[in-house]
Amino acid sequence: MHYIQDASIDCPWCGEVFSTSIDTSQGSHEHIEDCAVCCRPIAVCVECEPGEIHSLESNRP
Repeated sequence: MHYIQDASIDCPWCGEVFSTSIDTSQGSHEHIEDCAVCCRPIAVCVECEPGEIHSLESNRP
């Protein structure tokens, strides 16, 4: 089983979409990640189970 899954995040600051890797072994969780384009912080909320992402939401923290 592959716990690390690729996902796309929409930056709520600059509007750009970039790819990231999500560790699904943690189960559903929230974390802060910097935008790969504008470097501002993004609150990422992940609903997942090991090996599968159900939903991913990105907001300003």
